Amino acid sequence: MRSPTEMRRQFLGAALAAALGAAAGMAAGPALAAPPVVEIVAMPHPPVRMALASLRDWLAQQGGRVVTREIDIESPEGVKRMQAAGLSGHIPILILIDGQHRHPRRDGGRLEFVNFPNVPGTPPGARGEWTTADVQAVVLSRIK
Repeated sequence: MRSPTEMRRQFLGAALAAALGAAAGMAAGPALAAPPVVEIVAMPHPPVRMALASLRDWLAQQGGRVVTREIDIESPEGVKRMQAAGLSGHIPILILIDGQHRHPRRDGGRLEFVNFPNVPGTPPGARGEWTTADVQAVVLSRIK
C-alpha cells in the first residue's frame, strides 16, 4: 500500500502533467481530457483498509490514467468533503469520482459509493449497495 505522501506526489505530478498538457494543447491543438479523479475519503481503521484493498490495488495499476487521492474522513478536509457531498454522521467510506458519489448504473438504477462495499461478511447496517466492480466501471467509462 502506498503512503499518503506517495499518493500526494502522484496526485501533484498528474495535476502538473495535466496542466502542462493543457497548456501545450492550447498551442498545438485540442487538449487531451484530464484523467478521472478518484477520492477515497475513509476512516484509517484496519477493517476499512481491508475492505478497500482490492480497489486501491486496481487504482494503483491504472497509473497515470487515474488520479487518486486519499483523505482521512475524520480530518477537517474529510469532513468538508463529506459535507460537500451532502452527507454527515458516521460514514466509514465515501468514494468520489470527479467530485461525485452518486452515479447512474448501467441498468438505469443509481449507485452511491457510501459505506462499506456490498460483499459477504459485511454487517447489513454498514453495507453499501456498491462493489469494487461498480467503481471500476464508472472510472473506466471516464478514461479517454
